[in-house]
Amino acid sequence: MSTSPVDVVVTGLGATTPLGGDVDALWQGMLAGRSGVRRIDDLVAEFAFADDLPTKIGAPMAVSPADALTRVQARRMDRAEQAAFVAAREAWAAAGTPEVEPERLAVAMGTGIGGVTTLLDQDDLIEDRGPGKVSPLTIPMLMPNGPAAWISIEYGARAGVYTPVSACASGAEALALGARLIRDGEADVVIAGGSEAAIKPLTIAGFAQARTLSRRNDDPAAASRPFDTGRDGFVLGEGAGAMILERADFAAARGARVLGRLAGFGITADGFHITGPDPTGAGQIRAIRKALADAGLEPGDIRHVNCHATSTVVGDIGESAAVSAALGPNAVLTAPKSSIGHLVGAAGAVEGIVALLSAVEGVIPRTLNLETKDAEVALDVVTGETRTVRPGPVLSNSFGFGGQNVSVIFTPA
Repeated sequence: MSTSPVDVVVTGLGATTPLGGDVDALWQGMLAGRSGVRRIDDLVAEFAFADDLPTKIGAPMAVSPADALTRVQARRMDRAEQAAFVAAREAWAAAGTPEVEPERLAVAMGTGIGGVTTLLDQDDLIEDRGPGKVSPLTIPMLMPNGPAAWISIEYGARAGVYTPVSACASGAEALALGARLIRDGEADVVIAGGSEAAIKPLTIAGFAQARTLSRRNDDPAAASRPFDTGRDGFVLGEGAGAMILERADFAAARGARVLGRLAGFGITADGFHITGPDPTGAGQIRAIRKALADAGLEPGDIRHVNCHATSTVVGDIGESAAVSAALGPNAVLTAPKSSIGHLVGAAGAVEGIVALLSAVEGVIPRTLNLETKDAEVALDVVTGETRTVRPGPVLSNSFGFGGQNVSVIFTPA
């Protein structure tokens, strides 16, 4: 049982990812072992002119979110806003369109970068054609709180609109924040998640210069290789994930179908380096232990860990060691980024959906491209085929630049 007097349940899920335009496409793609990674110079026109980019692969959304919106909506929103809006709409419908007082409905939608597509496109426009051609919608399209704001306007959420911006931990932090708002009595329902759409030459070049991106351009589907000896960096992806979180008694009173529980979370900071994790893993270990304590669980209760595991040389080893320290030597791992790439601010939300479905269905998706496991990774990593286990608690990790660590635990209802 949770140590919190208020149970937080999940009643709706929504997503648009490199595997498809909804949650079912995401989940079925994960179970089938599909990869959403591909060449981007063939798909995004501006990359055809960026011959000098060392990385020419990415994991763009399989379905353009603009296709699911009216023309007017699409024109008024940045791609990250579009993705968040589409994911939230699916989640809201899946939850049965809850009837909730506006003052009891909140939004927590994280992002790592925000409307960078708009920012860069409008900067090109001002340089080419002058300031008079810049769109009057530029600022609401590029502001990081845009995704959360559009969702709040659509559903009349007036309990608060929050935008965690904590790099790769943003989406997970938004889920934790949503749970906290419900526990603290600030809201009965929260639309929570994360969104990112930042596949642009500048972001690719920046990550590449930091030597964090894979350069396996000749074999995109095999580029993201968590825990493998041949890993050489992550693959930049895009997408959005959303959950409808509710106070358990509120959901019961309205007869909602409960998918599972957000049972606990832990948030810590390394206070060590702007990009590199603390080599001792202390912050990650504390986040996992805080999540366990918050959920009222023991290390052995966790069925498996949905790892942050981006496929970087240092990060994968450090996380494996931290999980081993927090959960013990029998912990089981999987790494969704091998299939969908790294969705940055959306990663924690989208992978939270995968973790919740895993907890409920008792299925652990495989880690793709793990051919030779790094000798420093001593734990059991699910690879080759999906693995069936008894339904139960799943822990999902998200760790961001700046030393931001978030661990979230999902359980069946």
